[in-house]
Parts: sequence; C-alpha cells; structure tokens
Amino acid sequence: MSFDETLSTIVRRHEELSSLMSAGGLTGESFKKLSTEYAELTPVVEAFQALERARAERADLAPLLSDPDMKAMAQEDILRLDALIPELEQALRISLIPKDEADSKNVILEIRAGTGGDEAALFVADLFGMYRGYAARKGWKLNVVEASESVLGGYKEIIAEVSGKDVFARFKFESGVHRVQRVPKTEAGGRIHTSAATVAVLPEAEEVDIQIDTKDLRIDTYRSQGAGGQHVNTTDSAVRIVHIPTGVVVEMQEERSQHKNRDKAMKVLRTRLYDLKRQQLHDARAQDRKSQVGSGDRSERIRTYNFPQSRVTDHRINLTLYKLDEVMNGAALDEIIDGLVTEHQAEALAALNN
Repeated sequence: MSFDETLSTIVRRHEELSSLMSAGGLTGESFKKLSTEYAELTPVVEAFQALERARAERADLAPLLSDPDMKAMAQEDILRLDALIPELEQALRISLIPKDEADSKNVILEIRAGTGGDEAALFVADLFGMYRGYAARKGWKLNVVEASESVLGGYKEIIAEVSGKDVFARFKFESGVHRVQRVPKTEAGGRIHTSAATVAVLPEAEEVDIQIDTKDLRIDTYRSQGAGGQHVNTTDSAVRIVHIPTGVVVEMQEERSQHKNRDKAMKVLRTRLYDLKRQQLHDARAQDRKSQVGSGDRSERIRTYNFPQSRVTDHRINLTLYKLDEVMNGAALDEIIDGLVTEHQAEALAALNN
C-alpha cells in the first residue's frame, strides 16, 4: 500500500469511528475499544489536515505573484509555507510510526552495581539520584520498592516504581550498562578507576497483561537482613517468589509486613514476566540487530560518565555533553533522550519506507 493509500485508509477509518461513536447504542467495552482506536488515529489525521491546509494555502498564493500590489506579500507567505510544508510532511510521517503499546505505561526501574565493588554501588546511588531528579522535573512520582544498601554507602541494587504520563516512552532508552570513570569516592586520591552499573527499565504490567497461575509459584519467607547480613527484624517478613516455568526470582524485604512485601514482589514479578514476553516477541520479529537504539538490550554499554572531564557520552548516537553536573541532577538528561528519540524515529521511518 502506498503512502497516499495508507493515509486515505486512515482518514476513512477515522470518519467511520466518529460516526459509530456518535450513533450511540454501543456497550461500555465496545465504546472503549472504538474510542481508543479513534484516539490513536486522531494525531495522524490532524497532521494530515494541517499539511493539506498549508498546501492549499500555497496553491492559492501562486496567482497573486502576477499582481503587482500583492506580489511582495505573496512571496513572503510562500517563503514561510515552503519552509513549513516539509516540517509538516515530516511530522505526518512520524505520526505514522507504529506506537509501542507500552509507551504510556509506568515503569519498574532496576539499577544494579556491576564491576567496581563499593565504587559501583556508590555509582548506583548517583544514577538513582539522576533519575529521581529527572522524574521530579517531569512531574512523575517515584517510589522505592526495594533497596539493598552496601556497607560503605550506595546500593548493591535499588528498585523503584515511576508513575506518570508516558513514563516508559522516555525511560526505555536508559536500559543498558552505564560506565563511570573517576577517582573512586572510596579513596582519598589516586588514579581514575572505571566502574559500571546496569539499568533495566521495565514497563509495569497490569493483571490484564500477565496472568499468573498460583500453581506456578513457589513462595518462601525469611527474616529480613540489612547491610552486612545482620538481621533487621525478628519476624519472617521478607518474601522470595520463584516463577517455576521461567525461573524468574523476586525477593522483597523493604516493608516490615510480609503481606506488603508479597504484594510488591508480585508486582515486580508480573512486570518482569511481561518484559520477558515483550523481549521474546521482539526477538522473534527482529532480524536486523545492527542498531541497539530503543532495543532495551541491557547487556550493552550505552553511556559513559567521565567525572574528571565533566563529560557524558552516549555511545549509541555518539553524543557527548560537557555538562556532567546537569545530567547527574536530571536537568540535562532530556538532551540525551531527545537525541535517542530522534534516532529511533529516523530508523523507524527508514523501515517504513523499505
């Protein structure tokens, strides 16, 4: 189907949906399904209509070039429209990129220390601070689900839930290995060391996304432990859930209540299984693995934070910013994510055109 045929089909379907919803008589579920489809098509139709208006206005101005009194004004408007129309054409193409159904979801953010020992754990705390600052600037809500502190500070692992509008659409580009280069905070001085942390961003699953059979679960309880292995309470409030078919394990001890820990663990388990399902689907569809932008491959080194040079480099798009402090407090993180979104859109458009 050609580009114009695709647009014509979308416009007709949009009009059909509008008529169906206006006619009434639909059940709640049917109306919800149609209104969701209508909302998904509306940005495409609006982008197409804006382009058509600009093209019509440009055509109407052409005859005025032969009118001495109107020529100057017409030329000015034509120059404006000649610059605007390509922008509207690009916006229309972008609106046709298939949407990731998970983009509107909240996320479970998991950050774990990698190579580097105590310094890696401190870097996990730095990354968590970066995402906490970024979430605050976006007006998103961030809640810690589970945290495993290291003896010298920082975190061996920290898991948080981030909720708000289109959280996964922005955060999904953060999955991967983050590397830090600096004189370790655990040393008074010396040479620069390299440490790493792994970030996993999972779209939060709802019960309708993943159905879990209780027969597939093994649930154990044990006493919560703090940094260094010491027991922090006297009851078996910590929970470990194993999903037997996949081998996925979730442990939770953040709360003093076993019931609360179990609820949190089930939420994380459901989300990890949903992510596993998405990854399997992605692997089945993806034949070309040259680009990792937006793939969510958490084994890939995606970014380096060089403290002596106040430099941050995202290796996927070869973008370097010399504003480390602004990135680490979340203020400049959008500059990197915007570049990744643009690259992702360019690759998606190339795929549509092939």
